[in-house]
Amino acid sequence: MTSTAAEDRRRRVRWVRTRLRADVPAALLTAALALVTVFLAAAFPRVQDRGADAALRDYVGHRSLHTTSLQYTSRTRPADTAADLAALHDTLAARLGTALTLSPPGEAHGARALGQAPLNNPGYTRIVRSTAPTMDLLYLHGLADRVTLTDGTWPGPAAADGPLPIVLNRRAAETIGIRIGDTIDNGTDKSGAPRSTSVVGFYRVNDPQDPFWDDLGCPDRACLRLDGLGNNWWQTTAFTGADSLPALARWGAGAEDFWRLPVDPAALRADRLDHTRATVRSFLTGRDAKTLVAATGRTDLRTASFLPDTLDRADARYRAAMPLGTIGPAAVAGTAAVVLCLAAALTTDRRRAEIHLLRARGGSRGGVLLRLLGEGAVTVLPAAALGTALALVLLPTPRWGHAVTAALAATLLALLAFPARAALLWSGPRVRAGAGVRVPSRARLRTRPRTRTRPRSRSGAAGGPRRLVGELTVLAVTVAAVAEARRRGLGHPGAASDPLLIAAPLLIAVTVGLLLARLQPLLIGRLAALARRGRGLIGFLGLARAARGTTGRRRASALPLLALLIAVTATGFGATVLDTVDHSRLRAARLATGGDIAVTVPDFATLPASFTDAAADLPGVRGATAVRVEPRALFVGAGADYTKVIAVVAEPQAYAELARAAGTDTFDPAALTGTPGGPDTPVPALFSRDLAARLAAGPPTLHLPSGSVLRTTVAGTVTTTPALPDPGLPFVVVPAGPAAHRLPELAPPTAWLAAGDPDPEQVRTLLRERGLTRTTGIIDLIQADATAAGRATHGLPPGYAVRSSREIAADLADDPLQQAAGRLFRLAAVAAAGFALLAVLLTLLRAAPDRAAVLARLRTMGLRPRQGLALIVAEALPETLTATAGGGLAALAAVALLGPALDLSSLVGARVGHALAPEPLPVLLPAGGLALLIGLAVVLETLVAGRRRLTTELRAGEHP
Repeated sequence: MTSTAAEDRRRRVRWVRTRLRADVPAALLTAALALVTVFLAAAFPRVQDRGADAALRDYVGHRSLHTTSLQYTSRTRPADTAADLAALHDTLAARLGTALTLSPPGEAHGARALGQAPLNNPGYTRIVRSTAPTMDLLYLHGLADRVTLTDGTWPGPAAADGPLPIVLNRRAAETIGIRIGDTIDNGTDKSGAPRSTSVVGFYRVNDPQDPFWDDLGCPDRACLRLDGLGNNWWQTTAFTGADSLPALARWGAGAEDFWRLPVDPAALRADRLDHTRATVRSFLTGRDAKTLVAATGRTDLRTASFLPDTLDRADARYRAAMPLGTIGPAAVAGTAAVVLCLAAALTTDRRRAEIHLLRARGGSRGGVLLRLLGEGAVTVLPAAALGTALALVLLPTPRWGHAVTAALAATLLALLAFPARAALLWSGPRVRAGAGVRVPSRARLRTRPRTRTRPRSRSGAAGGPRRLVGELTVLAVTVAAVAEARRRGLGHPGAASDPLLIAAPLLIAVTVGLLLARLQPLLIGRLAALARRGRGLIGFLGLARAARGTTGRRRASALPLLALLIAVTATGFGATVLDTVDHSRLRAARLATGGDIAVTVPDFATLPASFTDAAADLPGVRGATAVRVEPRALFVGAGADYTKVIAVVAEPQAYAELARAAGTDTFDPAALTGTPGGPDTPVPALFSRDLAARLAAGPPTLHLPSGSVLRTTVAGTVTTTPALPDPGLPFVVVPAGPAAHRLPELAPPTAWLAAGDPDPEQVRTLLRERGLTRTTGIIDLIQADATAAGRATHGLPPGYAVRSSREIAADLADDPLQQAAGRLFRLAAVAAAGFALLAVLLTLLRAAPDRAAVLARLRTMGLRPRQGLALIVAEALPETLTATAGGGLAALAAVALLGPALDLSSLVGARVGHALAPEPLPVLLPAGGLALLIGLAVVLETLVAGRRRLTTELRAGEHP
């Protein structure tokens, strides 16, 4: 028994070896198809994982250390030493490091005095006579590694009743007027006892822009502070030494120890985001927080962090974008599955006689299938292993589970498709012995055949309902997926990812493909009947062969049509999404700008006419207007209803044109036409809808901060207006002419808005040359402080800004999350088009012998080579055009059906809602390109096949 089984295995192995050697090109094509399919199946999850990780790390990495850190504080004890703080830091870092990856360069610990200390020395600089400069006092571990001592010495231990020795930044000391050796009067402590500090040295910060200093006061200069009540003062940060910790605890209102432990953004992973959030929360308020209290022995150890909120926002962005980025790969998976099934079907058709011969010679079903399976294993498994390895190596990421699972699924489909299709050969009508044997005509007259085939009507009747049931099932699943997608939506923050919803565009394509598979023979047959009435035979012959199928069977396979249609649908749907994202991003940028370019100035300044006139003449400006924005106005209605509003004074005609260009609510400029009139004549104005609903009946009165009053009347209502992209408060738009006639103070503009495509740098240059208002006093100090802090942009003082829709759109697009989703869409479109082209090539290769034989026979009847090429094109063109048109319609249908369910905000970078709508051009371009590519492939294959000699084809016989 054992020897017999071993002999069978040896026979199967020899048969597989012989069979593969007999058809090496087919084996190589099978291996190549498996390699590409498995590689893509493993690559898409890896690409998605890499994009998700990059987006998460970029989002968290752009936050400050204060936001991404766990902050621990505890009351400073009189016995605390620098060694105690360092040891406790090591304990905290060791406990956190076991669960989270920390960033050592951003770690900081030390002690800080509670409250700010005044610098009351008479000779120190005061911006306002009544307000003295202030300073924060800290001990910072490792201070000498980040600053350079320029004068004096490092602070030593404090005397028992003497001043606390400190070091200050040299620039801050020069600004305030502090010198080395000064004893600074810091007022009194909480008990009323005087306190003081002694300046023993000056330092210079090595890198003032280092994020390390974000939450450590103002160590690199004297910072300007304003409280909005006219009290302005200088503030800086001073540092004391490690030996002065006991004195720091007694100094002033006490002190607290602090430890800052930042999480390394480069170690975050999107798939472990839930675990990371749970771990951080555990260290904040959970079991790990109690463990730290016990380990440090500090019962007052408090923990604070903004990291959980940051991770929550990052997770919401990822969950919103993930379904949108998965739609494309799902369509590619469907196309690849159809191509594998098509390859299996074509291989089965080509080897049908061989498989029947094996059965006729005594081979069992299981034995034949094992031979076919072994043949596939030799070609598919090595290629699949190579494809998986390439995806894992070329696209490194810590996660491999999804990629390997997808690769296994693709491998099983590539391995089992051919044996499964071959098994279907035995599920058709069985033929009794002798049925189909041809007998001489005399015998046929003398005897009646004892055997006959079973009625074909039974099998046909059984196959028809099965196919109909399958198609109705696909239709029902498609309707359910579309309805569920429209009910639940896709792309919303926090929305669950459902495979059925993601596959909705693919299901729509499959449904349309099945419908076209039923209609295509009827349509092409009708066209063939019409072509038969014409003079030429080329069109009729081509259409007739297309109606019967390229292999000459009565019913053509629906798989090539389905592959083409899914590819066109996927590319069309993806192109529509990307095109809509680009347009929505630009529209969002224009709404945020108030046009294509906007110039704003601070409250104390105005824009001179020399700037507005010159700016309107810049290249690219199509329309511009200067407006005045008064943010501190007040409306008093007839019923004494007080409402804070923002007043916009604009020229109606130019402002209306700008509103149309910016995409905000439009209005009729004639509605704002008013006469100068007297001070009691109401001025027509546009009101925001919420403001119009609040005001009582009667002409409302606009009160300005100067005390002036302007009576208005409601000429219309709008929701948005260009000058206020995000108003925050109700607003009113009044015409510049009548308003300035009554109140001249409303004439000078504070903003300039334009439509078109001007160069932002030219506008900034012009603003620096002609638009800056001369400032003095506190304004100069504000500008100097902003420049020192690195907040001045493009050489403009604080409050002066030039916003460009082009730059805002570029900033919105510079997001790894959006780029990863767009990259997946594009890769999916290319992969789907490649598989569609492969489906066409497989069909052409299968039909090539039959087509060549037909052409050879027609050549003997006088068919010219050019007519032969036209015949093949006429044969292949109907299916290509049908698939292209059907795919375009399916893509438009998918956009129309799923558009209300898709929220593209995560891909745009701004809140846009459901902006996806059917657009013909994004669908026609990829569909036409794919149709052209397929047509070129058909022509090329025909030209190559036409080079074979006529006699060779005629010797080949009727059966290829």
